[in-house]
Amino acid sequence: MAAEAGGIHIAFAPYVLGNVGSFPITATLVTSWVVVGLLVVWAFFFARSLKMTPGRGQVLVETTIGFAYDYVKEVLEDEKLARRYFPFIMTIFVFIAAANLFGLLPFTGHALTFHDTPLFYPVNTDLNMTLAMAVVAVLVIEFAGIAALGVLKYGSKFVNFHSVVGFCIGIIELISELARLITFSFRLFGNIFAGKVLILVALYFLPYFLPVPLLVYEVAVGIIQGAVFALLTLFFIKIAVTEPH
Repeated sequence: MAAEAGGIHIAFAPYVLGNVGSFPITATLVTSWVVVGLLVVWAFFFARSLKMTPGRGQVLVETTIGFAYDYVKEVLEDEKLARRYFPFIMTIFVFIAAANLFGLLPFTGHALTFHDTPLFYPVNTDLNMTLAMAVVAVLVIEFAGIAALGVLKYGSKFVNFHSVVGFCIGIIELISELARLITFSFRLFGNIFAGKVLILVALYFLPYFLPVPLLVYEVAVGIIQGAVFALLTLFFIKIAVTEPH
């Protein structure tokens, strides 16, 4: 996406900076590496600064993590399951929210280029990135179900020959499992891509007035989308570990 002299150009294809063999290195991939690096550095220095008498920043982080953990435990209704899956669910939220916020920075776009190609670009405007996260989330959900119930009992949710109704319900359940790949990836991609287009249009027509409130709105959307992805993962894990009826 870019604003050009003749108008606004919008493309779904990611910006490719180069190739390693047949593997393309895209601007969104580079941006995701930078976001992960920044989160690792922040976690390292935050861990080193922990004190027995916490400051405001430490209290805020600890309170947020404690609230999130208590919510996960309440939903899963099992301390062991909460301890097992909370790090994954929290990681999803933090990464998606951080990536979305990084994508709103002034240099994320066409401000910094490499051979006329943006060096950094909002991670979740690339369907490949959101689809990859959806695949990981779905695999963890399926693992959770199998680990909690066993292969045969979990599989009976989808393959049931006891009755015609049970068989049909099993097929519907199987289709809904596969459909999660689409709902996970396209929901996140659609919201972030649409937000980027909205800001681009605002910058093109009213560059000095409209973008500011839209940026504030997109900050909220970016954080909410991270929460939605994480919460859906949590709820689907809960469904997966529940005994079939």
